[in-house]
Amino acid sequence: MERGAYFEKDRTLVQSEFVRRVYNWMALGLAVTAITALFTVSSPALLQFVFGSPMTLIVLIVAELGLVVALSAAINKLSSSTALLMFFGYAFLNGLTLSAIFLVYTKASIANTFFVTAGTFAAMSVYGYTTKKDLTSWGSFLTMGLIGVIIASVVNIFMNSPMIYWLITYAGIVVFVGLTAYDAQQIKAMAYSGFSGYEMERKGAIIGALRLYLDFINLFLLLLRVFGRRD
Repeated sequence: MERGAYFEKDRTLVQSEFVRRVYNWMALGLAVTAITALFTVSSPALLQFVFGSPMTLIVLIVAELGLVVALSAAINKLSSSTALLMFFGYAFLNGLTLSAIFLVYTKASIANTFFVTAGTFAAMSVYGYTTKKDLTSWGSFLTMGLIGVIIASVVNIFMNSPMIYWLITYAGIVVFVGLTAYDAQQIKAMAYSGFSGYEMERKGAIIGALRLYLDFINLFLLLLRVFGRRD
């Protein structure tokens, strides 16, 4: 085997390992969230703690947002171990707050929606990873769409319009389906760009896992509005 071919094969293995690590950590984050949510909903004391006071719920949500912002903004200053701990801490807090869906929707509809989300997520991830089309231009469009969905959601808290609610829901689904493909391609690009060391590679994988985790969770919650059946 020629030397160049050997190094190309070695590089490919490193890239594959990076992508595998990203998806493994994302899956572990989802598992932490699911287990936490199931444990919370099965514990009356924990349910009372989380939902018994509006202030507790607000503190948990603020803590979640704070972890995401801090992790994304300070990733270069954090050790990879600290960053990973913050990621799983966020997944845990998210599980506490998302346990509410078990109080609203039937377990069967939650399970069905999860499988629909998983299938959609997998299909768009494969598309984003394998397509030859450059999806970079999607980034700004999807970001603007996401900002629009967030603003419209805040406005609709006061307007309480069913029409706006469903427009937000379907627009949000389109945005996160697109973001799944876009982020998958960006993660592939990160893998091919290489890293200056093992520590930086781990940090890149953590940020990639966080992005995919957020895509999956938000897509799941939006699809649950469509397919979920209320208890």
